[in-house]
Amino acid sequence: MSSLTIIDDGRLTSAAATVDSNGVRLSPDTLHTTLGWELKAQGLCRDEVCIPVAGRSALVNSDGVDLAAFADLLQRPLALDLEERVAYLGASVAQRSQQLASLQAPDFTLPDLDGRPHSLSDYRGKKILLLAYASW
Repeated sequence: MSSLTIIDDGRLTSAAATVDSNGVRLSPDTLHTTLGWELKAQGLCRDEVCIPVAGRSALVNSDGVDLAAFADLLQRPLALDLEERVAYLGASVAQRSQQLASLQAPDFTLPDLDGRPHSLSDYRGKKILLLAYASW
């Protein structure tokens, strides 16, 4: 077991995981405490929502819950950097479609040149100009 950084819904958490060339596996308890999903007889559940799991052996084995199979079941993209021990769970296609259909940019917070944080939501209803730069 080693430590894995998981980024999910903008939340950064650290979890104990089995990381090897076969991928990443979390214990069922870690899956529940870190991501809020629990394995039950009726499937993979979070609060009142349960997703049936066909072929449970592809999702769970003696080492734990396969993170790639978990993301696939939830139809969420997964980016893994096994060397750096980092996993990023992206938003599902349904969530992204809803966000795009709303025509509202997702909220974010960034500091200005003096270090004061500014959130996009602070300017809702006002016209703003955003400049972005990427070195690539």
